[in-house]
Amino acid sequence: MNEQDETRHPKETAAAADADAGRTADEEQKREAAGDGSPEDVAEPDPAALVAELEAERDEYKKKLMYALAESENIRKRAERDRREAEAYGGTRLARDLLSVHDNLARAIDAADAALREQAAAFFEGVELTQRELLNAFHKHKIEKVEPEKGEKFDPNLHQAMFEAPVPGAENGAIIEVMQAGFTIAGRLLRPALVGVAKAAPASQTDDAA
Repeated sequence: MNEQDETRHPKETAAAADADAGRTADEEQKREAAGDGSPEDVAEPDPAALVAELEAERDEYKKKLMYALAESENIRKRAERDRREAEAYGGTRLARDLLSVHDNLARAIDAADAALREQAAAFFEGVELTQRELLNAFHKHKIEKVEPEKGEKFDPNLHQAMFEAPVPGAENGAIIEVMQAGFTIAGRLLRPALVGVAKAAPASQTDDAA
């Protein structure tokens, strides 16, 4: 029995070796078909495509940078504009409240006749001085008086018409009476001047005058 086993053993060994060789060949063929990841099997990148990709990425970052710079500049301009407006118009509410003080001083001065002024000369001198100081303070803060002359053309940006009346010899739309002075602050209307405006006379009156 031992001799037979020893006789068959070399054959079995050879068969096993052949099987191993066959498996090795099959695995090699499979690796060659699928590619084993060796450097020879990796495709070389296209230089032109790589350059195009990098240029596209560069352009995208450049676009984002330009947008950020433009937005930053807009923010700076808005902040500067807001600062200027706050400086110029920050006192608008206070200035509007002080206009009534100016109006009362003006009424007191206009209401006094010559006799009253003579009796209380020092008092009216103080009132006029106070009015001048108030106007100087207004001017210092770019608050200017709007007081049109009679005959001046009505300006809807500065004047408010309280009434219209036909006046012989007056041009249509001309100011015929100033009821209250107006004011501007840094060029912006603070209060319109209240005025009366001439209007064209009716055709019948024009014919009668002719």
